[in-house]
Amino acid sequence: MNPVRITLYRWAGRWGPFSIKIPCGECSLTKDVLLDTFQHELKGIPVELEILDWLAHWWQPLRRGGWHAPIVMVEGRVISQGHALNRGVLTQAVIEKSVQQHPISANHLFGKESCPHCKRGKGYLEHAGISFTYHDVVSSPRALYEMLGRVKPLIGAKTPVTVPQIWLDGVYIGGADQLKTHVKEHIEPNPERGQCSLSAQAAAKASIR
Repeated sequence: MNPVRITLYRWAGRWGPFSIKIPCGECSLTKDVLLDTFQHELKGIPVELEILDWLAHWWQPLRRGGWHAPIVMVEGRVISQGHALNRGVLTQAVIEKSVQQHPISANHLFGKESCPHCKRGKGYLEHAGISFTYHDVVSSPRALYEMLGRVKPLIGAKTPVTVPQIWLDGVYIGGADQLKTHVKEHIEPNPERGQCSLSAQAAAKASIR
């Protein structure tokens, strides 16, 4: 898995006769937030962090709209500047980039506990004997950002995202109604995996939609 590249430009460094001698408390806080988020919300996602002195490299972030340290960039895009980093903003930006690089596989249902359609979707899967991973998008920011990062490119940026959002064998299905149709018409036993899965014909149809 290729790491997501993150760059922190801190208020420090030297350029010609100029130098920064006053330490930046918010730059230090931002570094701490970065490292702590890597260990928690982003655990398991490969990241590569580079810390640079702003004055020695001021033109690099400026070309992307970054001019006020601390500046945080994810894959060359400024996500925060001028204040201590919001870990939620970092989590969303990193997960969105990560899901673009790594396609989903197996069976997944993204939903929330209070959603009757999510419960219906889980019931369809359980009744068909299909094992799946459930992601609660309310209690887990990581699940929410992964769902948004994966489904938005499929349904369009302006289309509202509802739950559940379901994938079978890495193929996007949609919501509970679409799942019901696939479970009824297109699910067949797969003895090699000990569970049910999409038929090759159904997977081909789903990928075209």
